[in-house]
Amino acid sequence: MTSASLLSVNVGLPQNISWNGKTVYTGVYKQQVDRPVMARRLNLDGDGQGDTAGHGGEQRAVLIYQIDSYRYWSQHFGRDDFVYGQFGENLTVDGLPDDEVCIGDRIRIGEAEFEVTQPRVTCYRVGLRMGEPELPALLVIHHRPGFYCRVITEGRVEAGDAIVKTATGPGALTVVDTDALLYLPNRDLEAVRRALRIPALSPGWQGSFRELLDAASGAGTFTAAGSTAATPPAWEGFRRLQVTDVVAETATVHGQILICCSHPTTDLVLDL
Repeated sequence: MTSASLLSVNVGLPQNISWNGKTVYTGVYKQQVDRPVMARRLNLDGDGQGDTAGHGGEQRAVLIYQIDSYRYWSQHFGRDDFVYGQFGENLTVDGLPDDEVCIGDRIRIGEAEFEVTQPRVTCYRVGLRMGEPELPALLVIHHRPGFYCRVITEGRVEAGDAIVKTATGPGALTVVDTDALLYLPNRDLEAVRRALRIPALSPGWQGSFRELLDAASGAGTFTAAGSTAATPPAWEGFRRLQVTDVVAETATVHGQILICCSHPTTDLVLDL
């Protein structure tokens, strides 16, 4: 791993945000803090999550994202208004690219030590925060998800801290490769089996990978809820759709499109 450093520590407590006529309770709005922050087993001090089923907890205590990806998305979207914490991450770092960091790697930052457990999950909230609804799918397609860590040793972290790799995860499975195994088609089932031999991989992703192997062997069909279904998904991978009409139900209410995908490889990107 090339030299890396911590650029920013970002925390934020959940709040209600108005979005598409709904109220979303979310902790994705992280703000930079210019002081040492204690990294604890379940969180950074001052941080929290609105959806604790999909974020936070011991396996996802800290989310890390890279400044190189900031630069990439700035060019992609033609924007220059990004601030630290923009992608909902707790630690903005220089280095630790997703295609080099492996599941099970351990890193020391300041007084704390972390272990990489899984890629970021594809969640609409990061698109909400960025004002780019298609971003969750793009994070996967462009291989820039970021990753979660568990806290092995609690301690204070602060912008400017050096990042030192203290252990290499077994299996040499990168964050990018792990993300693709779950969310993209044409997956390598042997790589899925290899992922399951990595003790640090979070239980949630282990369960998803076991279901994928079961589905491949005919024992069931994978669903995001972790159960089996009678029929396979309509397609795998990403499919671009176009909205051709919006129906006015009344003078003030328009029809709303809601697409809910139960299969992790069935994400839709809409042209509105």
